[in-house]
Amino acid sequence: MNPAPSSSSPAPIIRCGVNRIDGRFKLLKIQKRKAFIAYITAGDPNLAATGRIISALERSGVDLIELGIPFSDPLADGPTIQAASHRALLKKVSLKKIFDMVSRLRKDIGIPLVFMTYYNPVLKYGIDRFFKSCRTSGVDGVIVPDLPCEEAGDLISSGRKSAVATIFLAAPTSTPKRISQIQKKSSGFIYYVSLTGVTGARARLPDEIASQVRRIKALTAKPVAVGFGVSNAKQARDIAKDADGVIVGSAIVKIIGEKKDIVKRVSKFAQTLGKAIHSA
Repeated sequence: MNPAPSSSSPAPIIRCGVNRIDGRFKLLKIQKRKAFIAYITAGDPNLAATGRIISALERSGVDLIELGIPFSDPLADGPTIQAASHRALLKKVSLKKIFDMVSRLRKDIGIPLVFMTYYNPVLKYGIDRFFKSCRTSGVDGVIVPDLPCEEAGDLISSGRKSAVATIFLAAPTSTPKRISQIQKKSSGFIYYVSLTGVTGARARLPDEIASQVRRIKALTAKPVAVGFGVSNAKQARDIAKDADGVIVGSAIVKIIGEKKDIVKRVSKFAQTLGKAIHSA
């Protein structure tokens, strides 16, 4: 078996006809490593910069990127990501422009890409058309935080037809029955929200994250990734001891929002987080 790549270089993708997300998690499992998932907002500060940031994150050892779709009423997002969405919307960023950007990027990058969006933009674009565009542009999965899995039949059906993963969220308040429903309807991975409330870096995370992750993993063989609130390498390493992946968003988006040496500073921060997660 080939040695595991360093956290400063992108891991190769397993190309065996499976979704890139499944391939990456399978590879990481073989390597006994956990996934580092980075969130950024598409179009902040502009789409050209987003493309450069995505490429830099891949080079910095990120395993999967969540690409936030700017929306005017982002109910799950805290102030940092709300501000990023607002900046992108001021630049007239649209789903069509984001799909075009991803299509161009796919000529040079192999990292899995997941859209984090709200249901209204998908519905307005057209569900089937949306997933066909995901497929043709190279988007591997979709997270829609304001659409419960019980009401997502059309989304799941279209996603399956286009071989695009539909990823649902479990929360600290989710019952075993609900977790069972979520894991049945999720593909790619299960997103565990580490705290109640909105996104945003936290100095302290709930003590029960590890036990909650183990509770979910007892009910499913699918990967479980933890997000919301993770802001530093120590938090990321601690979570990675139990989870299959760690999602970091607001802490990265904050650096982008400061508009100073964005690519260099994001890359350095990502390398630090990647080293912590991959060594857990």
